[in-house]
Amino acid sequence: MRVAVTGSIATDHLMTFPGRFSEQLLADRLDRVSLSFLADNLEVRRGGVAANIAFGLGVLGLRPVLVGAVGADFEPYRVWLKDHGVDTDSVRVSASLHTARFVCTTDRAQNQIATFYAGAMAEARAIDLRDVVARTGRLDLVLVSPDDPEAMLRHTRACRDLGIPFAADPSQQLARLDGAEVRELVDGARFLFTNEYETALLLEKTGWSEAEVLRGVGAWVTTHGAAGVRIHGADRDTLAVPAVRADGVADPTGVGDAFRAGFLAGTLWGVPERCAAQLGCAVAATVLGSVGTQEYRLHRDSLLDRIRTTYGVGGTAALVTRLRGLA
Repeated sequence: MRVAVTGSIATDHLMTFPGRFSEQLLADRLDRVSLSFLADNLEVRRGGVAANIAFGLGVLGLRPVLVGAVGADFEPYRVWLKDHGVDTDSVRVSASLHTARFVCTTDRAQNQIATFYAGAMAEARAIDLRDVVARTGRLDLVLVSPDDPEAMLRHTRACRDLGIPFAADPSQQLARLDGAEVRELVDGARFLFTNEYETALLLEKTGWSEAEVLRGVGAWVTTHGAAGVRIHGADRDTLAVPAVRADGVADPTGVGDAFRAGFLAGTLWGVPERCAAQLGCAVAATVLGSVGTQEYRLHRDSLLDRIRTTYGVGGTAALVTRLRGLA
């Protein structure tokens, strides 16, 4: 099974603030905010939504095709991704712009304030999925994740034209997209991914009810942090899967990307939807316990133990052979 992951490829600058953002925000001064948070430390890590998801899929033994735009500074990152099973030959390299940057500060309560510089990502709109398919052969699924908005729309249209199933993951770009654009990205998707806040924002942007969204997608996968994940669909019962408890919370950045990698891997393997979601939650818990979005390692026994402890032995039966390639 072949999957392409389109979207952002970036370098993450991750900082921690020992206090709480909420204690520094004055309710009657929010129209004139001027704050500086003294961070305790800085971690510079590889990131970007598409790269994070592709990394997770690669570590799980799939060979995902990464589709996005980067700067000439990308080469060491390319080697890293290739070493972890990611096909990077469809990544466009800009002649003039740097790879995107994500700068994020996390407070003591795990709230985050972030800024994203697009850089070379703006050139992703020049990528044609038809060229990707011509190089790789037929794709079984394309995940359209946050990217240059024109690129997201172009990739979605190409999937429809080529008859390739696609998953919509607009997440951070919901704030940038207008209602018509969100409706175009979502309609006809095999999967729609959002978190709880993005769910409300998507409904507001589109003007659709939840029922109207569900009529246009195969399944709506909503992550709820520590409360786990819910999968909705028209004419079917809602599937609720509890989160896997993390041993410790080191950094929440990239946890949603890790869930998507695990869930999509299980889906592409053809395991039951519940098992795919359980794998996604187990991978997410692993990432939550490490700093950075691609610094984690997946081990077969520890993943299966997490799933077995949270969901019982039935959760591992469909996955045990699929995870055979992990150490």
